[in-house]
Amino acid sequence: MPFDSILFDRAEDAKAAGTSTEPTFFGDLHLDQILSSLTADREEYELAPFFYHPLHSVESVLYRQHILRDLEQEQILGSVRAFATGMRRMREHLALANKLHYELQKQRWFLGAGAVYCSLVTAFVQELAAVDLDSPGFKSLRDYLVTYTESEAFTSLAAETQRTQDALAAVTYSVHIKGSRVRVNEYAAEPDMSEEVERAFAKFQQGAVRDYRVRFREYAEMNHVEAQILGLVAQLFPEPFARLADYCVSHAHYLDKPIARFDREVQFYLSYMEYIAPLKEKGLPFSFPRVSGRSTEVRGMETFDISLAAKLVHEKAKVVANDFYVTAPERVLVVSGPNNGGKTTFARTFGQLHYLASLGLPVPGRDARLFLPDQIFTHFEREEDIETLRGKFEDELFRIHEILSKASADSVLIMNESFGSTTLRDAVVVGTEVMRQIIDLDALCVFVTFVDELASLGESTVSMMSTVVPDDPAVRTFKVIRKRADGLAYAAALAEKYGLTTESLRRRIAP
Repeated sequence: MPFDSILFDRAEDAKAAGTSTEPTFFGDLHLDQILSSLTADREEYELAPFFYHPLHSVESVLYRQHILRDLEQEQILGSVRAFATGMRRMREHLALANKLHYELQKQRWFLGAGAVYCSLVTAFVQELAAVDLDSPGFKSLRDYLVTYTESEAFTSLAAETQRTQDALAAVTYSVHIKGSRVRVNEYAAEPDMSEEVERAFAKFQQGAVRDYRVRFREYAEMNHVEAQILGLVAQLFPEPFARLADYCVSHAHYLDKPIARFDREVQFYLSYMEYIAPLKEKGLPFSFPRVSGRSTEVRGMETFDISLAAKLVHEKAKVVANDFYVTAPERVLVVSGPNNGGKTTFARTFGQLHYLASLGLPVPGRDARLFLPDQIFTHFEREEDIETLRGKFEDELFRIHEILSKASADSVLIMNESFGSTTLRDAVVVGTEVMRQIIDLDALCVFVTFVDELASLGESTVSMMSTVVPDDPAVRTFKVIRKRADGLAYAAALAEKYGLTTESLRRRIAP
């Protein structure tokens, strides 16, 4: 297949990604925090739109997974990283060529950028030819690079770059300075006076002595004296400098577009691989999920919140993993249990898994079977917004109505601690009605709640609970398991709210 993109196998996805904006659920799922880490020190690549655009085709997801499997080979990864580093150096040369003031210096930096590019592409295609590639994406890239490096456009660029460099390297001249007068001549085998001076003073050297030489800072920009000297050199040797000027005009647009696109797009993979590398080193599992266009069976083993894990690993704290599975006719995981027990983290993990899978990336967990949703919707607690003129409960209802009007049977819904701002009775009534609409919609959902009754509304619902240490209920395990709701979630929420938990009481009555 002809090479066009290492990131997209379909042109429509590549086009849509160019105009993608941040999804509304990014903050709720902490995907904004993950993206911030991924793009740090990579601002020049403008990667955010790639992460804003999920894939909806199983084939497109597999296209990326195969590329990532190739990148797991150390030799391939090393070659790609070296290529990316070289391309960054080339862009630095081009940036200087545009920034500098003196024309001859601008031209020389442009020639340097072309030299870096030619050697880089040549080395990269040779390295790809020496490894076993499995992914269609990398295979088509290799084939394209072979054809490109054999083309007239590249061979003439490489040859002219070398000839121009050789011509400039052959320029030798001498500079005579007397007072404020500077004279530039062709080099005529005059002796190197610096060597003469060193020989004259060598007899006075007595072992190690203090170095009194002044070191000048080197600036990319020439000063006016250097520029005038260079101008005189160019007058003495017009042919090499004329060749340099012609080179800059003839090859002003030497950078091949597919290669430039690859350089940008491959950073999508490299950034994620670097992000999860410290987590994998600590033994946390990552796997390529089996993705499906249908959601009849969904599961994850040893899954975890990747943003929280990154923080905990940095703090050298333990990461708790959880399992889940949903099989037909199950559609809604109703999660209850004590506050601060990992319910929200579990819900966030569920959303992260499906979104990362839709990007074609490895997901946190030992094994995962996920489906590609048409949309992801989240409903997390919000601060009251005075501009809406709505109370907190009214705002919750408004947002839920908006979600249910847009969601479909192929959507993923994450409902976290909804209706916590109202009474238990109202929460039961409204929560039951919302739950029935979700069940009728047949959408896949995680519903975190203190209303235990919602866990038993029918065969579509599955009760899960965050657990505590049996001998000390005040201690959370942060494990969320399949378990019938025990009817204590609301009581625990009230106790937490009014400082009546066992731990709070112990602190208050302690002598």
